[in-house]
Amino acid sequence: MTPAPLNSITIAVVAVLAGIGIGLGLAWLWRWYRLRRQRLALIARITSVSIDHVRDVLVPDGNGGVMHLDYVLLTPRGLLVIDLRDVSGNVFGSDQMSDWTVMDKAQRFTFPNPQGALYDRVAAVKALVVDVPVDGRIVFTRKAAFPKGLPRFTLGEDSMLSDYPLGDRASAERACTPFQDSWQSFRKALSPSPLVKP
Repeated sequence: MTPAPLNSITIAVVAVLAGIGIGLGLAWLWRWYRLRRQRLALIARITSVSIDHVRDVLVPDGNGGVMHLDYVLLTPRGLLVIDLRDVSGNVFGSDQMSDWTVMDKAQRFTFPNPQGALYDRVAAVKALVVDVPVDGRIVFTRKAAFPKGLPRFTLGEDSMLSDYPLGDRASAERACTPFQDSWQSFRKALSPSPLVKP
């Protein structure tokens, strides 16, 4: 018995469904591509102030465990530990507050004051590179605003270039020469983090 031929209505329905599927797939791919480009641009802005960097790594915490580091940058001023925060909206926080609040239109949420965790991360890095200056900053992406002012050790991503100017790359590389041995030893003490951000 031969199958019945497809009628024109069935063909039209299949064509419409295929078109919708292709359209949704293309929209998803475009969104993924756009978000990936934004993420790569953010990484480039953060790392542009450094000669070398590591990203999404685990460092020994000194108590037998490990802690996640978003970025550690090798700069002419030493090592810079970056705790990256990607939140949208107005951020209200201060050095004394135990929780910081984010308000974005009708949404509101809190997160623990990140300064204490930054101190711990900086201390863990310092323990591995005793002869190199180590500093730390909490960097918020462009989607965040601080209407009441920035707390200590907090920057917007656009302030990275002004607060940590690299200047001439050849001069910056020469300035980093005394740190290179410690930097290479530090890198060997790290391991990849499972908390890799997209």
